[in-house]
Amino acid sequence: MSEFSRDSSESDPDDVSDPFDEIVEAETGRDPDLAVIEAGSRTLRTRGGPPQADVPARPDDPEADKALRQVEAELATRWGETKLEPSVARIAALMDVLGEPQRAYPAIHITGTNGKTSTARMIEALLGAFDLRTGRYTSPHVQSITERISLDGASIPAERFVETYQDIQPYVEMVDAGQEFRLSFFEVLTGMAYAAFADAPVDVAVVEVGMGGNWDATNVIDGDVAVVTPIDLDHTDRLGETPGEIAKEKAGIVKQGATVILAQQPVDAAQVLLKKAVEVDATVAREGLEFGVVSRQVAVDGQLLTLRGLGGEYEAVYLPLHGAYQAHNAAVALAAVEAFFGVGSQRPEPLDIDTIRKAFASVTSPGRLEIVRRSPTVVLDAAHNPAGARATAEAIREVFDFSRLIGIVGSSGDKNVRGLLEAFEPIFTEVVVTQNSSHRAMDTDELAAIAVEVFGADRVQVEPRLDDALEAAITLAEVEGEYAGGGVLVTGSVITVGEARLLLGRG
Repeated sequence: MSEFSRDSSESDPDDVSDPFDEIVEAETGRDPDLAVIEAGSRTLRTRGGPPQADVPARPDDPEADKALRQVEAELATRWGETKLEPSVARIAALMDVLGEPQRAYPAIHITGTNGKTSTARMIEALLGAFDLRTGRYTSPHVQSITERISLDGASIPAERFVETYQDIQPYVEMVDAGQEFRLSFFEVLTGMAYAAFADAPVDVAVVEVGMGGNWDATNVIDGDVAVVTPIDLDHTDRLGETPGEIAKEKAGIVKQGATVILAQQPVDAAQVLLKKAVEVDATVAREGLEFGVVSRQVAVDGQLLTLRGLGGEYEAVYLPLHGAYQAHNAAVALAAVEAFFGVGSQRPEPLDIDTIRKAFASVTSPGRLEIVRRSPTVVLDAAHNPAGARATAEAIREVFDFSRLIGIVGSSGDKNVRGLLEAFEPIFTEVVVTQNSSHRAMDTDELAAIAVEVFGADRVQVEPRLDDALEAAITLAEVEGEYAGGGVLVTGSVITVGEARLLLGRG
């Protein structure tokens, strides 16, 4: 008999009057009922921060800026994040010569396709609000490479970033000399993060995978809590062509005896993840069953939530982020922190509600439905795959009342650009295609050709330079007059969003 069945003390499953089940079913199109999947893993069910820093600018001190640029230049000589040799041998060798810094603190490890960074930021805020010293490692960065390593809710200062690199550089070179391939850009940054966290020292690390999970460089850490945000199709050339195949790679972060927090998943992905949990005797909590979003309503500059956690309900939680998907990220983050504190296992009572409210109210997520200008409204969102674009489009419809919305899209060449554009087509009046400065950027003409097929030639404008694209889009948004309700959405890539953010004077 499945241990996913409800406790006998709970209401009859045939009783449709349970408001939580009704709200969850109405709240999302993703299937919440994974109880049909039979497995022997234990189910986690109870019976019963400080403000985040904004995206950092370049250092004011010329010498510090020069030193940071030198480190960036040296890192750029290594394999980039899109060139991978699926192995943790090199990063394991680096950890060995550094004295295993990743063993010096407990960790919450996060994988998934979308929502990882926002979820990591929420977890960091929650832990910080309970007076724990945190280290957060996320990728990619929006504007500054220092964003990737955070201590106590703020990006590591440039000077400390440089010092950390210089501290581990001799050991990096030692490992390079003994390996077939040099450590990659991402592997060196991962080593820097783990070393910085140990040096701080932190009470807990919040670590986002770079790609996949099993052979990701971050996976030399053993998370006490493993979080899997929604899995969808992305990086299919490396991870697999179905959610189930992709889940096999992402399940690699689930370690022996860990607690696994599962966002709602496609059924084939859930089956893979639950099977892995059984194999390693992991405890599982699933969104829509053990925890979830009870209710949500749009509020000024965000939304007001009631969340069901592992220890009960948390009412009147204000989240200053837009979109249903951010509410689901909040539920996942709350469950992860509850699990870290033993709620639902060692302790039946919920976490302090005032602390939870304070933490969520402090959360920011730069480049995720971020408003950076008014009249017309300019919104930045780093959606870069079809699933992310669909979630963003849904949130735009819910939050904004644009009379016309002009899209600026600059994407990477290795993404499903057609799927992304098709997700945005219903909400874009017109689209301005452009490209960012990255070598990975899709050529403007190639992107324009796809856009014309999706939107029609009369709705597509081409501006190879991002600054020209911004000017063109803002002009198009204003065509009906200053108070007509036009808007601009910049999207398609984290890099595009970061560069637009700089051009618009943020950071």
